[in-house]
Amino acid sequence: MSDTETTGWVGWGWFAGCVLLTAGLFDLIYGLIAVIGPDSAYFITGGSLFMFDVAGWGWWHLISGAALALVAFALFAGATWARVVAIILAIVSAVGHVFMLPAQPWWAMIVIALNILVIYALTVHGAEMRRAVGR
Repeated sequence: MSDTETTGWVGWGWFAGCVLLTAGLFDLIYGLIAVIGPDSAYFITGGSLFMFDVAGWGWWHLISGAALALVAFALFAGATWARVVAIILAIVSAVGHVFMLPAQPWWAMIVIALNILVIYALTVHGAEMRRAVGR
């Protein structure tokens, strides 16, 4: 197999783009709801109380959702810079969800697992996306 040949593994790159686009759209929706909605939220978990500023959380999700969606479209176009930015955003998302484990353990574990798959897909099989789009 040569370096210019595209294999079936390019599907991992498309999977990563779809996951990033879906996560970006959900983040945009969550952010919009949080900015429009109440000022704070409280979570009681195992005797601990977490308080979040919902408006700040909402703006963070609006910005990260827009970034995720833009990077996903750039991935579909085969941009190399988008692979690097997508990996960085997936790492930031995974670390952020580690802090959410006490409040939402199942959702946080699912998102962390998806972020790990995105990182794998883009580091191992991401170079093939540019070749596949270039055809």
